[in-house]
Amino acid sequence: MSGLYMLDDVKAGPRLALRAAEDRGTADHGWLKTAYSFSFADYYDPKNTHFEALRVINDDWIAGGKGFPMHPHQDFEIFSYVLEGSISHKDSMGNGSTVKAGGIQYMTAGSGVMHSEFNPSATDPMKLLQIWLIPATRGAKPRYEVMDLSPEDKDGKLALFISEDGRDGTIRTLAPAEVYAGTFDGDQKASLTLRDGRRGWIQVARGSVHVNGQKLTHGDGLAVLDPGEVSIHDGEDAEIVVFDLKQLS
Repeated sequence: MSGLYMLDDVKAGPRLALRAAEDRGTADHGWLKTAYSFSFADYYDPKNTHFEALRVINDDWIAGGKGFPMHPHQDFEIFSYVLEGSISHKDSMGNGSTVKAGGIQYMTAGSGVMHSEFNPSATDPMKLLQIWLIPATRGAKPRYEVMDLSPEDKDGKLALFISEDGRDGTIRTLAPAEVYAGTFDGDQKASLTLRDGRRGWIQVARGSVHVNGQKLTHGDGLAVLDPGEVSIHDGEDAEIVVFDLKQLS
């Protein structure tokens, strides 16, 4: 099965559509195990190519000492949200860094860049979300940036870490998107109000959580199709990434 499935039992608030974890594309290369929320590599689903400016969400597990050798990118805003372990990065701009769990590495591919990503541990696996956004401007100067989100930053709240204007120390993106992260357990709750002309996407990175009364578990993605309030509540060891996206169509 594939596609976004409308949730008909929503009693109030914006319309919601589910991209269930079990409906994602998958690949197992031994050293890399991944699930694709949208079409990627050899997985193609015409019903799931993107959602507004959100083009890629890959839920990656990478074995110790393995990774992606130097390869090119162009005209995407690309970031890794590290969940377990760490990731080492090198690129043709001369950047090199290692980002640990809780960190984000961000790259504007723009006019073109080469980079590599590896798990620096010889033994411990790494888990991350690899996410691509479609920029509003093509051919920009490539750029690389890293950021750490502490557990306190996102404990029981939505922490903005990517924005269109780079406000409050966030990473500036060329995509029409703002991105939050949060962890929720027990009675912790938070909300986000989508303005007119915006849509939302909530990706569950681990655990389970309720969004406007709908229970989501690891790997689920929820599309919020209308402006209005998005309520996050009743989490169980949950970590989520939330996208506030300009409606393009």
